[in-house]
Amino acid sequence: MQWTKQNEQTVYENRWFSVNLADVELPDGRHLDHFLIRLRPVAVATVVNEANEVLLLWRHRFITDSWGWELAAGVVEDGEDVATAAARELEEETGWRPGPLHHLMSVEPSNGLTDARHHIYWSDRGEYVGHPVDDFESDRREWVPLKVVPDLIARGEVPAANMAAALLLLHHLRLADD
Repeated sequence: MQWTKQNEQTVYENRWFSVNLADVELPDGRHLDHFLIRLRPVAVATVVNEANEVLLLWRHRFITDSWGWELAAGVVEDGEDVATAAARELEEETGWRPGPLHHLMSVEPSNGLTDARHHIYWSDRGEYVGHPVDDFESDRREWVPLKVVPDLIARGEVPAANMAAALLLLHHLRLADD
């Protein structure tokens, strides 16, 4: 059953997102108004070291008033390569410059409301280059054993679905034989 967008108009926009209203035709011919949010791509990155510890940020999200573990993330600037953006965000938010990045996954965290795509990368090595420029984005940065990831997620300490999915996939890729 496929919905068909007949037209779409912008209701509000800024440099981060736009709120649009679409006229959508359902398969039975009925029409409905559907609001959607158009967002810039998001680049996400982390490092997993030789001890199978993953570099995470402990941060507060004021929108949901929740604390949790996250990976470094941010919007991709116009004309910027996604992997380059992921490396930039990791360094700005953690002070660690990643080695060569590997694409882990791309997800659509809320595809019933937004067109957001989050592109998640990881590296198996990194270099500490100094205190993070964007240290205001997290309370602390820590190397967390991958083996505890499922427990963190089960306890609700990784509230963002995209982060939970990425961490579970890293857990599987790095610890599947254990």
